[in-house]
Amino acid sequence: MAIKAVQQFMLGTVMNNEAQARDTMQKMKAAGYDGIELCGFMIHPTGLMVRLMTKAAGMPVGRGGNLDWKGLVKDSGLEVVSLHTDLGSVERDPAAVAAEARAFGTQYAVITGMYRFAYGEEKTVRELAARLNKAGEALKKEGVSLLYHNHNCELQRVNPTQRGYDILMAETDPAAVNFEFDSYWFAEGGANPLEWMGRLGSRMKLWHINDRGARLTGPAMTPILKTDSAELGTGNMSLEALAEQAKRAGVEAVVLESHRNWVDKSPVKSFQVSAKFLNKHF
Repeated sequence: MAIKAVQQFMLGTVMNNEAQARDTMQKMKAAGYDGIELCGFMIHPTGLMVRLMTKAAGMPVGRGGNLDWKGLVKDSGLEVVSLHTDLGSVERDPAAVAAEARAFGTQYAVITGMYRFAYGEEKTVRELAARLNKAGEALKKEGVSLLYHNHNCELQRVNPTQRGYDILMAETDPAAVNFEFDSYWFAEGGANPLEWMGRLGSRMKLWHINDRGARLTGPAMTPILKTDSAELGTGNMSLEALAEQAKRAGVEAVVLESHRNWVDKSPVKSFQVSAKFLNKHF
């Protein structure tokens, strides 16, 4: 059975000090979650500019970088399912990245989408695949596996028959690189997440789950609503079908992540509502 977890990105505003972090993690455990997915730059001190940029993007990281995360995780009883990092850190010092992942008891280091990266350029995406292979091989020597986490930018066409994600799938070595698939971002990009999950098969080691609905007020003088993230089971994504495919693929963890539009503006209430879907299906 897959582990149920929450991505730390979602919790930045409710993990600003040790007491708050402990309380939030206790509520995660009580709701039925088994784990947490950590972000490298949220478990270390970050500068003001990083905090401002992530807040502007709807992903406030909070001020938890100075906390004792190893102690907090141990006391919470939650398992660390992976450690999010960046490709540059892995390329500079794979041993250090792997050591930190191992220290948290996880075998996975996850690289997320690259900032200001030309995902629509075929040559650049092929170069990224080669870099991922090299980084994955370096981590493998240290006992840690590399996963790539998508957003919607990888859906850009790079030639008449391929998108960026096609190349990343085809040109990365399964022995060195696999995937943490985010179905919300592919749905947001107009793709069929179920189809892509089927194509990934067992290379999808972790699944990022979110729902997508329409409840925000749209443009003035029209009946149109804005789409945004929604608690699991309250939006319009075919999450039941996706969950069955995730089970067939043998995913090791299902990770909840949303950045905003939480019920009552509370990430805690949001993960508590979403836990009902996860507890039913996993």
